[in-house]
Amino acid sequence: MNLIERAYGLMDVKKYRYGVLISIFLLTAAIPLLADNYILTVLQNAMFYMLLALGLNIIVGYCGMCDLGYAAKFAVGAYTTGILIKSFGWNFWLTIPVSILVSAAAAIIVGAPTLKLRSDYLAIVTLGFAEIVRITARNLEITGSASGINSIARPSFFGLHLTQITHWYYVFLALVALFVFISNRIRNSRFGRALAYIREDEDAAQAMGVNTTVYKLCAYIIGAVLGGVAGSFYAVRMTAVSPGSFDFSQSANIMLAVILGGMGKIPGVMAGAAFFSIFPEIFRDVPIVGDMRMLFFGLLLIVVMITRPQGLWPERKQRKSK
Repeated sequence: MNLIERAYGLMDVKKYRYGVLISIFLLTAAIPLLADNYILTVLQNAMFYMLLALGLNIIVGYCGMCDLGYAAKFAVGAYTTGILIKSFGWNFWLTIPVSILVSAAAAIIVGAPTLKLRSDYLAIVTLGFAEIVRITARNLEITGSASGINSIARPSFFGLHLTQITHWYYVFLALVALFVFISNRIRNSRFGRALAYIREDEDAAQAMGVNTTVYKLCAYIIGAVLGGVAGSFYAVRMTAVSPGSFDFSQSANIMLAVILGGMGKIPGVMAGAAFFSIFPEIFRDVPIVGDMRMLFFGLLLIVVMITRPQGLWPERKQRKSK
C-alpha cells in the first residue's frame, strides 16, 4: 500500500512540475505583449546565452569535463551557416543539418585524440582549439578574414520573414524549450546516468564497465552540436559573423553562466545565464553606477561564489553535501 501511495505521490509531483513549466512558458510567451523592443532584446540575448549554457552544461555539468573553448563550437555553426547562405545561396533551414554534421565532425576530430586527458590538460586543449578556430576564421578568404561575413539574409518561416525583434524572441524561446527538453531527456536516461558516474569518479565508472572514452566523446559531440545549432541562429539573427565574437572572453562568459547557476542543474544553468545577461543591463542608465556596472557585477559574482560555491541553484545532492 505504501508503494502505491508513493507512486501516486510521484505522479502528483510530476504533474505539478509540468504545470509550473507550462505556466512559466506561457508567461514568458506573453512578455512581448507588454515589453518594449529594448527589453525584448535583452531577454533575447539572455535566451541565447541559455542555449549556449545548456549546451556546455552537457559537457561540464553532466560529464565533468572542463571546456574553456566553447565559443569555438557555436563559431563553427555560425560560420557554416554564414558561408552557405552568403557564398552558395542556400536556404537557412537547409544549413542547419550541415551545421550539425560539421559541428559533430569538429568535435570528433578534437575530442577523439584528447578526451583521455583530464582536468587542466583538457582545458588547455579546448582553449587551444578555440584559438585555432578564431585565428583560422580571421585569415581565410571564405570566412571574410578579419571583417567576417556581412549581410547574411534572414530566413522566412512559412511565408513569415523573420525581421522583427518579436519574431526572434519567439524563435529563441522555442529553441530554449527544445534544448531544455533534450537536456532533460539526456539527464534522465541511461546515458545521462553513465555521464554522472564519470563526473563523480571516472576510475570507478571505468572499473564498473563504463566505456568512459566513448561516453565522454558522445557528450562532447552533443554539446558541440547544440552549440553549432545556436551559432546558426546567431548568424542569421545578427546578419553578420566576425572572429571577434568568438574570443576567449565569450567562452569564459558561457562557463561563468554554467558555474554561477549550478553545474548539472537545468533551471540553475538557465538562471545563471539570465543573471549574467540581464544584471549588467539593469544599471546601464543609472547615473555614476552605469559607468561602473561591470565592476559591481564582478563584485557580485565574487560574493555569490563565496556564499554559494555550488551555484545559485545546485543539484540536490550537491546542496546536501555542502
